Amino acid sequence: MKSFFQFLFRSFAGASTLVIVWLISYLAFDQSLVISLLYGLLGGACVGFLLKWYHRSTFLRENGLTRREYQYIKKNLKEAKLKINRLQKAMFRTRSLTNMKQNLETVRLVNKIYAITKKEPKRFYQAESFYYKNLDSLVEISEKYAFLHSQPAKTPELTHSLQDTRIMMNRLTDTLEKDLYAVLEDDIDNLNFELDFAKKTLIQSPTDKDNRGR
Repeated sequence: MKSFFQFLFRSFAGASTLVIVWLISYLAFDQSLVISLLYGLLGGACVGFLLKWYHRSTFLRENGLTRREYQYIKKNLKEAKLKINRLQKAMFRTRSLTNMKQNLETVRLVNKIYAITKKEPKRFYQAESFYYKNLDSLVEISEKYAFLHSQPAKTPELTHSLQDTRIMMNRLTDTLEKDLYAVLEDDIDNLNFELDFAKKTLIQSPTDKDNRGR
């Protein structure tokens, strides 16, 4: 949402600059209509570019990343998004009521980790096991499970393989919870610190009041 408003602001600033430069060139400096318009387009483009550069620099500074690091993370996020789309398709191909709740929970966890990392790229390094290993395993196993589950004839061997695969998928979902915890670990630690501080403050407050009363 923040990036959307920044885009609107850049567009408005660029358009305003275009009009102002065009009017000044045309009216004040007596340039031709075409030349004035070209100056306006150039000015608007420069303002838009400078604002984009400023917003990007601020974003990188807030996340403690270099441009190279950010490009690397963006590349991994783009690849991860494609994998997540594949995972969702595989999950919803297996239309089984018994597995629906678990599938929805898996998709929710995956999208949550992705959304947090996309919003705050610096957290990518806390979710490396998710992006480099667990997501790939989950996508591959889910697609194989969906393919086998779609077969019309279920032999005992196939049924056994489906059960084993389902167990592995459930274990991977448990691993996703650990991945999410790793991403949120700093926030959880900060929250626990704030809670401990608040508890100590509440415990000390009655004593302070008694001292003031004396």
